[in-house]
Amino acid sequence: MSAAVAILIIGIGTYLLRFSLIGFVGERAVPEWALLPLRYVPPAVFAALVAPAVLLQQGDLVLAPGANPRALATVIALAVAWRTRSVAATIVTGMGALWLLQAVL
Repeated sequence: MSAAVAILIIGIGTYLLRFSLIGFVGERAVPEWALLPLRYVPPAVFAALVAPAVLLQQGDLVLAPGANPRALATVIALAVAWRTRSVAATIVTGMGALWLLQAVL
């Protein structure tokens, strides 16, 4: 099976899965007990995508702040995001901290 065929099959499967949920729920109101856990899906997915990029170096888990400038820059960016609630300030501070820490460490 070629890669293009595999991608096409996966795409169709994903579309049908999402469409089935929309078709099942449709215009019905979703109960509060079902909405509550769904609020945590975006942050969980984002954390699952970002954590390996921040915590892994060449496949190894590196938690020491002095050995992992990305982890330290992430902590600094998270503090700025929490304090300012500004996306621009978070990005500028996080990237500045990363560049500075990579130059120093």
